[in-house]
Amino acid sequence: MEDWSVIYRVSLLGFLGAMIFGAVASKTHFCTMGSVSDWINMGSKVRFRAWVLAMGIAILGAQAMMQMGLIDLNETIYRGPSFGWAGFLIGGILFGIGMTLGGGCGQRTLVRVGGGNLKSLVVLIVMAITAYATLRGILAPVRIDVFGSLAVDLAMHDINDQGIDTLITHLTGLSLQMASVAVAATLGVGAIIYAIKDESFRRSSDNILAGLTIGILVCGAWYVTGVIGNDDFEPVPLEAVTFIAPSANFLNYIMTWTGSEIGFGIAVVFGMIAGSFIYAVLTGNFRVESFIAGGDMRNHLVGGVLMGFGGVLSFGCTIGQGVSGISTLALGSFLTLISIMLGSALTMKTQYYMLDDGFWVSLRQSLVDLKLWPQNS
Repeated sequence: MEDWSVIYRVSLLGFLGAMIFGAVASKTHFCTMGSVSDWINMGSKVRFRAWVLAMGIAILGAQAMMQMGLIDLNETIYRGPSFGWAGFLIGGILFGIGMTLGGGCGQRTLVRVGGGNLKSLVVLIVMAITAYATLRGILAPVRIDVFGSLAVDLAMHDINDQGIDTLITHLTGLSLQMASVAVAATLGVGAIIYAIKDESFRRSSDNILAGLTIGILVCGAWYVTGVIGNDDFEPVPLEAVTFIAPSANFLNYIMTWTGSEIGFGIAVVFGMIAGSFIYAVLTGNFRVESFIAGGDMRNHLVGGVLMGFGGVLSFGCTIGQGVSGISTLALGSFLTLISIMLGSALTMKTQYYMLDDGFWVSLRQSLVDLKLWPQNS
């Protein structure tokens, strides 16, 4: 392995880490959409706490490496000075709607593909095509000319990046190091305490395993790309675990194999599917599942489109922004996370009310339930 180029070493480690992620997610049924559903429909936050635990671990790990000088999170896509609020807000909402219609977020889609779910395979293909079209194809002008034009250039206000710590430094005059340590400790430790203080969560070994594994693997991804990949001659872009743009590049890679080079993100997509597949086969849980009705297929197709388009606009998914991005303390990641959860919750509520009422009536009642619309309007 020492004779391999940096990109191959980094990709192999990404693949192996993602295999662990895929197997653990398959075993524990970790699903961010499911956590929102449990909260909205049953009032249970147990699975949500697993997600928050992963965030807390990722924040502490990433910020510790930043303070030690091992990585520079300002080099990531998350902390840039261009604050694309419209992409974070609208893209996040669209992604949340899409993952609900499509039966799961990006990571859950890959896990279900590995388990034999043909519906998720359709979602993956549609999501990847749409994401690639938004990155480099026919939808790119919409992303650049419409949403890009609405971005706020923080550099024009003498703010170097959109990190919450940087914003606090700008507003208060505190040193950046002090602000970074204070914010990381508050959010990271607070998230972990929030997760483990619940007795039901503490009794759920699967959710504890999921939260620990995802948080640690995100930290590992920062280390692999930022330290092992920090080569003088072949530097690897600093990135962690995310699934929307990598799924697009994954599809392009398998179609143009001889003319493409593998990267960390592509290897992670491969690893997620492989890990889930191996676990499903070894445990006898591999099942081929297909569409049973036209409406089901329509929802999954629309879901794939919204996830691909929204995920690129918002720079990531429930893991890409919701854990990896959050660990950089980027303001846009927090806005995206809230938007994704809002889009998902609103869709679930609307689907429920549409069992008895029309779309607009159901949508209004859903907004009322979420306290986003006056009760007596």
